[in-house]
Amino acid sequence: MIYTLGINAYHGDSSACIYRDGELIAATEEERIRRVKHWAGLPTEAVKFCLVEAGIGLEEVDVITVSRDPWAKFPLKLLHVLKNRTSIGAIREKAAHIGGIKTIKADVAHALGHNGTPVKAKVKFIEHHRSHMASSFFVSPFEESAILSVDGMGDFTSTMRGTGKGNKISVLDSVSFPHSVGFFYTCFTQFLGFPNFGDEYKVMGLSPYGTPDEDLMKKIREFIKIKKNGLFELDLKYLNRVGQGDWAGIDNAGRPFIKPKFSDYMISKFGKPRAKDEPLTASHMNLAASVQRVCEEVIFHMAEDLQKKTGLKNLCITGGVAQNSVVNGKIIENTSFDHLFVPPAGHDGGTSVGSALFYYHHDLNKPRSRFMHQAYTGMSFTNDEIDAFLKSRDLKGFYVKKYTENELVEVVSDSLVDGCVVGWFQGKAEFGPRALGNRSIIVDPSRKDAKDLLNSKIKRRESFRPFAPSILKEATAEYFEQVDDVPYMEKVYPIRKEKRELIPAVTHVDGTGRLQTVEEKDAPRYYRLIAAFGKKSGVPILLNTSFNENEPIVNTPEHALECFLRTQMDILVLENFIVSRKPLK
Repeated sequence: MIYTLGINAYHGDSSACIYRDGELIAATEEERIRRVKHWAGLPTEAVKFCLVEAGIGLEEVDVITVSRDPWAKFPLKLLHVLKNRTSIGAIREKAAHIGGIKTIKADVAHALGHNGTPVKAKVKFIEHHRSHMASSFFVSPFEESAILSVDGMGDFTSTMRGTGKGNKISVLDSVSFPHSVGFFYTCFTQFLGFPNFGDEYKVMGLSPYGTPDEDLMKKIREFIKIKKNGLFELDLKYLNRVGQGDWAGIDNAGRPFIKPKFSDYMISKFGKPRAKDEPLTASHMNLAASVQRVCEEVIFHMAEDLQKKTGLKNLCITGGVAQNSVVNGKIIENTSFDHLFVPPAGHDGGTSVGSALFYYHHDLNKPRSRFMHQAYTGMSFTNDEIDAFLKSRDLKGFYVKKYTENELVEVVSDSLVDGCVVGWFQGKAEFGPRALGNRSIIVDPSRKDAKDLLNSKIKRRESFRPFAPSILKEATAEYFEQVDDVPYMEKVYPIRKEKRELIPAVTHVDGTGRLQTVEEKDAPRYYRLIAAFGKKSGVPILLNTSFNENEPIVNTPEHALECFLRTQMDILVLENFIVSRKPLK
């Protein structure tokens, strides 16, 4: 028996997972516990959780895999430092991170109180993009597949293409720093006035409000150029960061950051950058639409070339750019691939899982297990624990009651039909950036005011950002133009025209929806709730958005209750308990 502890450390979305042989026992991101979005240090709290779930101590771990390789492309890194005369301070900061990676076993042992206690685990460094590739291919249903990993940057690489067959992954080619689709998209994200790490999804959500403009796209294509070898390169005159060693980093709170800084050349081409609080205009929306369109062209180009070179019909896509669900929904239509798989944690948080899988399958030559749903791997709480927690809080003025399983589904579905906004907390927390029905805020999708209500009074976020439909898998063809298995909410598809007015709360301005198909075997209670709501309303769909308010998705009953109390949700479901602002049945 082999226990493998996978870690993503000192990188955005730090995380940990634990495997027993090839079986995933637990995985979570550090941000869920520390409550700092995209936390980027050593994930000690996530490690503690994983060990508790496995029922073992650190001394019983056989291998610690780290989704970083300090020596990957080292000659290129050294050449870059010498060529660009990177500042001594920046070099010291990066050296400290490398040092932290190299001493990770000792640091984890110290954090867990193992001072002086032997820790037998050996440490294996798995290059960043190989970890990404493994996190997708090894959990996919494919025996053989092409693999495309695209993100900002990791181990001096932004893009890697390859193939997977059985328990092996082969790398075909890669793109090195500073050329990056992620950098390109982030640059425009910040140019449009969204400065925070991870804000790229806002550009994706804004883009349907604009119209792709040919003149804009011509200039954008000068920034990111498609190459005949199937890859791309950036015109570095647009990117004012190549010589800077301090343009990205981790602040004192553990948050990763990228400093907004635009070259004079970019400003001469695209005008003045939008200030954070400046009103969004049609020109901003058109720029977002044009950037999204060119990004799609680059991804389609790389994917189609990969298909031609491999002859394979299955594609696994991963990396931060793979969180662009609009692109994902168009890949099959715009390439020669027949099937696409996107994992639930394609972002950097998923590399902890990928590093463990790469080591176990590829390096140790262990056979793959059958395809298993791997979205629900985080913390869970019993009814007894929730009961004790609720009794410890002063909830005078609220109504608290425990229900049986059948009663709960009936009461909550009735409340949804009556127009209530429900905080839904049950089972194990999801691993990855999407709430998939275990840590969700749910609403009747036919409510015309739901978007405004959720954006202004619950989520407190920009009005242009869409909400996702969770639909019974068997009803997909009735509501969507394309039928597909999309359990992880990773693809955007057009909603049938005749259904859009029926579900306005989950229909984006361009008539699309970020689909989540729900099966009973994967999410039994959530499935039963949607089915009960569908029977009463005639619509087998619920609006599903993450259970949070400009914070990491809630992880514990305390997080959920605090979010409920400071927003205008109507009822809170904690396993079999309901906390309500008004009497229920």
